[in-house]
Amino acid sequence: MNHIFKLERSLARVAGPVIEKVSSVPIPRDNYFQNIQDLFDKLEGIDSVLTDPKITTVRLVTNPEKIVIKETQRAFMYFCLYGLCIDAVIINRIFPEGVDAAYFQTWKQAQQHYIKAAMDYFSDVPIWKVELFAEEIIGEAGLHRLAETLYAEINPADRFSKERPYHFQKTADAYQLSMRLPFLSKEEIGLTKHGDELIITVGSFKQHIALPRTLANKKTTNAKLTGDQLVVKFEGEIRGKKDN
Repeated sequence: MNHIFKLERSLARVAGPVIEKVSSVPIPRDNYFQNIQDLFDKLEGIDSVLTDPKITTVRLVTNPEKIVIKETQRAFMYFCLYGLCIDAVIINRIFPEGVDAAYFQTWKQAQQHYIKAAMDYFSDVPIWKVELFAEEIIGEAGLHRLAETLYAEINPADRFSKERPYHFQKTADAYQLSMRLPFLSKEEIGLTKHGDELIITVGSFKQHIALPRTLANKKTTNAKLTGDQLVVKFEGEIRGKKDN
């Protein structure tokens, strides 16, 4: 991205005056590129803050409904793809036991089915359950009441998982990257190695993982999805051309 940005800025600076003489297409001025550069400079380092589980963790909130649970699974996977640590899942708006009217029995049974499914899906992180309140949660008082219910016995500032979604390690005969990618099949994952980056594609989402220097010139020799773990092995040396 940085290389492309510098190239476009240079082209606009050099070729812009010529293009404007023969075309009505507006060419961005250099201050346009400078504003983008200033934004990049301000954001530099945020990625390391977001992906450090000692500093940042994610808590997903879901409802006991089929579509919402599915969307939470996708969100869980995408956060893992981008290297963020998920330390809890909150299941919200559960019908209380005291709701006994016959009208709600089917709803309650359906909710219990999806709660059980969520407990299975997200079994490796804490799962907290919150019942549906009698009134809408609005204002500071409502938020205090919700917080007292949700965090009655725990400190919300604590971290409940410190596991990084991916890490590198050296095995007896190779180096490998282990990455947590839950709720996917191998057909949904695309892998490309380009120089010192491993590019992982899931649908329209793409993650560029910077490789250690020791792996920049090694070939990807094997990739396997076992359960929710994608393991990519690096061996040998690339000779003459980049591994793609």
